[in-house]
Amino acid sequence: MPFHDQRKIAVVGVGAVGASTAYAMMISGLVNEMVLVDVNREKAEGEVMDLAHGASFIQPIKIYVGEYEDCRDADIVIFSAGVPQKPGESRLNLVARNLVVLKQALPRCISKKGDSILLMVTNPVDVLTYAALRLTGLPPSRVIGSGTVLDSSRFRYLISEHCQVEARNIHAYVVGEHGDTEVPLWSLANIAGFPVQDFCCQQGIPCPDRESISRRVREAAYEVIARKGATYYAVGLAVKRICESILRDENSILTVSGLVEGQYGVTDVCLSLPSIVNRKGRVRVLAVPMAPEEEEAFRRSAETLKSIQQQLDLAPLTWREDRPFFAPEDREYREFTGYH
Repeated sequence: MPFHDQRKIAVVGVGAVGASTAYAMMISGLVNEMVLVDVNREKAEGEVMDLAHGASFIQPIKIYVGEYEDCRDADIVIFSAGVPQKPGESRLNLVARNLVVLKQALPRCISKKGDSILLMVTNPVDVLTYAALRLTGLPPSRVIGSGTVLDSSRFRYLISEHCQVEARNIHAYVVGEHGDTEVPLWSLANIAGFPVQDFCCQQGIPCPDRESISRRVREAAYEVIARKGATYYAVGLAVKRICESILRDENSILTVSGLVEGQYGVTDVCLSLPSIVNRKGRVRVLAVPMAPEEEEAFRRSAETLKSIQQQLDLAPLTWREDRPFFAPEDREYREFTGYH
């Protein structure tokens, strides 16, 4: 399908995840303009320089450092700004700190009059996607979280390793929270139309240990962080895949996070379900047939997220025309975000 006329991406927050996303987008050839925005402008300038030095190896693209206002005409605003979880810090505390970042930055990044799609990547992504939806007032279709797109890829990878089948031939989804309560849908996982167990029986392969693989999917990020400090390459590729479906108007089915409005009896919460994604965003949510125990686990996942949402004050903060974001040297910024 042809590209939309405008092919501009904005990446807000160029830490490890934002920079990896920018790199994935640059080499994809999907866009011809990309603006990087970060509270640490010098860091953003360094990333732009490093990316731009590869110009002779890729399709032409304009990459530059900008301000929050430069995001407003982008096709997609990728929001990866935030602070990492401290050792021993609760998820609620992390949400509260990153909610401050959202409240200060989003009014500058997004215009209700435009048609930009906001793609949330900052963790905890589901609660912050809900917060972004409340703070911006945008239609639910235009506020998307990266959700369990990466988790679903991890699920497929582990099944592919066990069954010795290339990962792109595995159809399997993880739904619910991007986190500890996520739900791998074994009842729908299939290879060439065969349920995984039937495929293994036909091929003479031992059936996979479902509990072991599910645990490895849930704990994958912890395992990577324990070894290298952060996850970012696969996240960047997952975000690139979502952007690809939007910009190419693909109608692809991806497990992005977004507002759930009645599916499985769940309402007023953002979490992941297989959804059709195209140039208008997350246009349709698929109520796929789950096994009873999976559906119950999905509802428990939703309740976990709701319990966090209910403890947050999501009323928008005021923001100043002369200063769209806290400056790094500000005492209040350091206190709110732990930035050093």
